[in-house]
Amino acid sequence: MEAPPAAFCLCCFLVAALAFQAEGEMYTSLQNVRQAIDVERKLIDYLRMYIDSEQQRLEDIKRFHARVSDLHSELYKGPAAATANPLVAFTLVKRLHSEWLNVVYSNEAQENVQTLRSRYKEEEAHLPKVEDLRGAAKGLMRLQDVYSLQVSSLVEGRFQRASGGGVIDVCSPAVSVSLSGDDCFLVGKVAYEQEDYYHSVHWLEESVRLFRGAAGEWSPENEGTLEDALDHLAFSHFKTGNVSYALSLSHELLHHDPMNGRVLQNIEKYEKLLGSAGPTGERSLRRPGSSSLTTRDTYERLCLTQGSQPMHFENPGLFCDLFTNNHSPALLLQPVRREVLSLQPHVELYHNFITDAEADDIKRLAQPGLKRSVVAAGEKQETADYRISKSAWLKGSESSTVGRLDQRISVVTGLNVMHPYAEFLQVVNYGIGGHYEPHFDHATSPTSPVFKLRTGNRMATFMIYLSSVEAGGSTAFIYANFSAPVVEKAAIFWWNLRRNGQGDEDTLHAGCPVLIGDKWVANKWIHEYGQEFERRCSLNPEE
Repeated sequence: MEAPPAAFCLCCFLVAALAFQAEGEMYTSLQNVRQAIDVERKLIDYLRMYIDSEQQRLEDIKRFHARVSDLHSELYKGPAAATANPLVAFTLVKRLHSEWLNVVYSNEAQENVQTLRSRYKEEEAHLPKVEDLRGAAKGLMRLQDVYSLQVSSLVEGRFQRASGGGVIDVCSPAVSVSLSGDDCFLVGKVAYEQEDYYHSVHWLEESVRLFRGAAGEWSPENEGTLEDALDHLAFSHFKTGNVSYALSLSHELLHHDPMNGRVLQNIEKYEKLLGSAGPTGERSLRRPGSSSLTTRDTYERLCLTQGSQPMHFENPGLFCDLFTNNHSPALLLQPVRREVLSLQPHVELYHNFITDAEADDIKRLAQPGLKRSVVAAGEKQETADYRISKSAWLKGSESSTVGRLDQRISVVTGLNVMHPYAEFLQVVNYGIGGHYEPHFDHATSPTSPVFKLRTGNRMATFMIYLSSVEAGGSTAFIYANFSAPVVEKAAIFWWNLRRNGQGDEDTLHAGCPVLIGDKWVANKWIHEYGQEFERRCSLNPEE
């Protein structure tokens, strides 16, 4: 079966100009997305200047048109009158020979466009690339899946999911925007090009609906049209087994493009398939399974609760207290507010661990060094779709704020957090639908880059929430079956290794996709060596 053309390139000069650049990473950090607002603000100013120049040019042309029109309605009453006066005859000859030539072949329009393009080119390096568009589209599809969001609601700017025959609000963002038919077409096309017809059907259905509602009205900024959306949607339905609907959509497409030979061939094949198989009803659209994420159902369920598990916190062994870590002098006068979230694995939350000023300072220091976050791949590290964020590393010597945080972490945990017994502070900013699928912080392979410090495995994780989020972004512990919401200025701590040095499988955890908000965290990974007298081994080899 022949598919619609699969080339994914934007026709407008924006993306054409960007095609030569390196792979984009703007979508992996909301901080970079926010910076793009300043770039677009400049482009708006440049476009205003272009419009003003073009309006002036058009006013000049209108004056020429009015002058010539007045001559024909008042002065030129007939051929004789037009040539009787030599001055009139001269101005007519001169106007037809040079004035019309200057108007029709004026370079002013091209000069105005060229000025706009040159100014745009100055900002080119700071603009999103094709990969950013694809990454942002994938982020929307990820949010759709993890939070069971209805695409029809997303299109209207609402975050809703089906429940009990109706819909409920997952969250209500402070600022919202609706999507156009072209917006939906681009998301659907990203899925289509990955042969992900489950998502392409959802988004292209909305695209077709919106394009139909526009009654064929075309906008110059659009890449897609109703015909494009119908073309891709028909084939997507065919690939999901809904041949009868694919045939119906193909007939509608043929109405708009009667001479499209490829569509005619598809219609013939669809009719043969339906004729040989007999009448078939509409098939339910099922989301494909995942071989790489075996814990997907648990992971998504925990993310959907957004940190709310009342039954989990009914455990009588869990408690809150004012923690002094065995009467540490640094905590006696100002103990930390501790909340024990889980006993296995042992997870603690420290409220108000960092001040607003300190959090702002850490984010400011990290911004210049933010780079796409990587994951371990054998002995190397590489980027991956299952971790969408940017991160930077801050040394304790770089800032008094970082140094104070290191000291505070050491006092609260009782551990040695000086390099190389602990890694530098890693600051992370999540992107559009930013997440980190289930993983262990400790190394599970002897060739892991974690061992490059030669101070053993990652014994413990200390993660500080530098910002709040409106929705999503919880830390989900998969096997322990609970999730912790983002608590601004708090810190969460857990042991990755058991006392016998073996990895604790119950620490498998994930950073749920950020639904609404700008999530910043700071991680401190503490290694085994240097902690021999701080966390002693147990006499029980099974502990």
